[in-house]
Amino acid sequence: MTERSSLQPYIDAWTQSIESISELASSLVEGEWNRPTERVGWSVRDVVSHVIGGECEALGDPRPIHALPRDLYHVVDETTRYLEVPVDVRRHHTGPEMTSELEYTVIRRSRQLRNERRGPDAEITHPLYGTLTLREFLAQRIFNVWTHEQDLRRALRQPGDLASPAALVARDVLLRRLPGIVAERADAPKKSAVVFEVSGPVEFVRTVRVDEEGNGSVDGNPSLGPLVTFTTDWETFTRVASGRVRARRVADKVKVEGDTVLAERILTSFPVAY
Repeated sequence: MTERSSLQPYIDAWTQSIESISELASSLVEGEWNRPTERVGWSVRDVVSHVIGGECEALGDPRPIHALPRDLYHVVDETTRYLEVPVDVRRHHTGPEMTSELEYTVIRRSRQLRNERRGPDAEITHPLYGTLTLREFLAQRIFNVWTHEQDLRRALRQPGDLASPAALVARDVLLRRLPGIVAERADAPKKSAVVFEVSGPVEFVRTVRVDEEGNGSVDGNPSLGPLVTFTTDWETFTRVASGRVRARRVADKVKVEGDTVLAERILTSFPVAY
């Protein structure tokens, strides 16, 4: 497999998801742009603005020079402040302005990806993600785009693409985060195991193991004595794991067996995915 062909599945997944966003946006009437989404503080317009901003950044465009209002309650730290600038600068754009910019950005970004000559292991630096490979960066962009596609679909009541190629990349990104969530953020005991059983259009069973030094890892092998087992469906898992909804709000869809105190720590340790 050539270096180019090894990136092609990522490019295809990104293309399918961002074109779905473009299709959703093109059908919006003016009032729908202001519908709230599960991404705290962001409307449909804001989510589309964020997607545009992320791809413009990937293109190397200069960041907009813009002073944020002081009353944005969801802007709580440097990361949220960084992300809010390209969103707030578009808050008064009309629907046609938004769809035109999105379409043009997708065209430019598609051309850039089509002409990409770097290998998948080429290192790049990102202001939020640090140093990572091109493959990892593309996976992160796909995760971001697909997560926001789902934000839009839920807000607009147009479900779909839960098992798309981008959804599978998003699954892998979320699974790579589980050891840090369980072992570090939730401080699971050493030499313990936590199992996630997920059903639906994307199915999997994964065990997060914490070794005797407190380091976490994830694998697909069963555990005979997990401290906690979570059982839920794919969409609920993505909503909880990306910080879109607190587990207590979807308690009827998340079954917990085992140590309820540890389970609560894990469920409240998932950060908002930007």
